[in-house]
Amino acid sequence: MAGILFLISAPSGSGKSTLVNQLRSLVDGLDFSISYTTRAPRGSEQDGREYHFVSRDQFLAMVEGGGFLEHAEVFGNFYGTPRESLTLAAQHGRDLLLDIDVQGADQVRQSMPDAVSIFVLPPNPEVLEMRLRNRSRAEGSVADDVIERRLAKARSEIQNYRQYRYILVNNILDKAVAELTAIVKCERLKRGVPENGSAAGDSMHLADLAQRCRQGNVNGLEGVLRSFGLGAQMRLPNQQLFQPDGE
Repeated sequence: MAGILFLISAPSGSGKSTLVNQLRSLVDGLDFSISYTTRAPRGSEQDGREYHFVSRDQFLAMVEGGGFLEHAEVFGNFYGTPRESLTLAAQHGRDLLLDIDVQGADQVRQSMPDAVSIFVLPPNPEVLEMRLRNRSRAEGSVADDVIERRLAKARSEIQNYRQYRYILVNNILDKAVAELTAIVKCERLKRGVPENGSAAGDSMHLADLAQRCRQGNVNGLEGVLRSFGLGAQMRLPNQQLFQPDGE
């Protein structure tokens, strides 16, 4: 039986990679697709761990051969999700997590509407800028023009949050990790996949935590949007909440 496809997107610097790493350490049966990119490795990144680093010619050859589930160009570099990741996960009945940008997520949703989409938001532009600067320092350089470009792109990407089923505001790391874990486990419960060692009370707690992250239910979302110069009118009305025994 094929597993669940989880899509997680966020503006650069939102802490998405940290959340994904924490999730993978806490949840079993979840494969992670390592993307291909034409950009150079940053800091301590290693080929085959964070990304598969390839040349533009290699990347375009994979595009021509239909090797990507989705691909996009971001800041002058190509990124793509290998199609074989989905094939292997389906063969083993495991869930698959895609760390994917807004463009790529839109491509995947069009062909796989049952995918569970999650958007990670920074709490405000000031925190996002601080994270971007800290990351740049760790990589050995701080370019103000690059940071400003990423902040501007973040505002553009955040406008797409309504396309996602779940929203996480990554302000307190432990809280965001708990919410992301609850989302994955609750989506499994909805499909009749029990979590090992989970009691009924645990399931209700997970359901409640996941409910709060559903599109339209996120506490404080208007404030986050306003901090990025986006009107509160962008928020959708509350949607039906998830129940452990189905929707």
